[in-house]
Amino acid sequence: MNTSRLPSLFLSHGSPMLAIEDSPAGRFLDRLGGQLPRPRAVVIASAHFMAPQPVVGAAPHPATIHDFRGFPEPLYRIDYPAPGDPGLARAVAELLGDAGLPATLRLDQGLDHGAWVPLRRMYPDASLPVVPVSVDPGDAAHHLAIGRALAPLREDGVLVIGSGGFVHNLGDLEWTDREAPVPAWAAAFSGWMRERLAAGDTGALLDWERLAPHARRAHPTVEHFMPLFVALGAAGPQASVRQLHASAEFGSLALDAFAFA
Repeated sequence: MNTSRLPSLFLSHGSPMLAIEDSPAGRFLDRLGGQLPRPRAVVIASAHFMAPQPVVGAAPHPATIHDFRGFPEPLYRIDYPAPGDPGLARAVAELLGDAGLPATLRLDQGLDHGAWVPLRRMYPDASLPVVPVSVDPGDAAHHLAIGRALAPLREDGVLVIGSGGFVHNLGDLEWTDREAPVPAWAAAFSGWMRERLAAGDTGALLDWERLAPHARRAHPTVEHFMPLFVALGAAGPQASVRQLHASAEFGSLALDAFAFA
């Protein structure tokens, strides 16, 4: 991955505890930032920043949003003071508009935990400017188009990240057993997705809800899956894929990560 043009990334952020716990996914993220060429900024589409039409965060100093409940108190004390980049935010909005995806700027948009949790482990010094982009819990083709609109950023030193979850059904987790085995339905869905990604079968991927086994059990709501299509789109129509990480927690919480180039 040591090239001048940055890959785009899909990262599974799992539980907010990823920010502070030792885990395979956490250790992977700790290494990942140093394995990539140093970006000048990050544009991140997180499952927890949702809007019916594209919104781009343009705060010069985005706040750290603790958008979760019932977790240990130390999580709520974490601050990730990464700067924003209003100029880059305007450029992102222009790229989206030029692609027929009119976007608005939000001057007070902070960083939700889908953004700051993985970035805190990748870039703990919080020195890179971060621009958040919303997702719409709609269809995959829309998010692929968002990613393709953002693809030119990769030539300009910007790391495009989609942050979500590879399998994300909170109601099916084995909450009392972090090391529970992966259930057959989740393994079948993950296996199908990995095969289609490796094959570059964009048509099947866009029709994942119909074609993938146990699709709606893997994602009862789709917002955690749409960032994958942003990352895939940002690599362009001939994207190659490299799986960077695979682990699971509480049975079916799949924490796969991919690089697209």
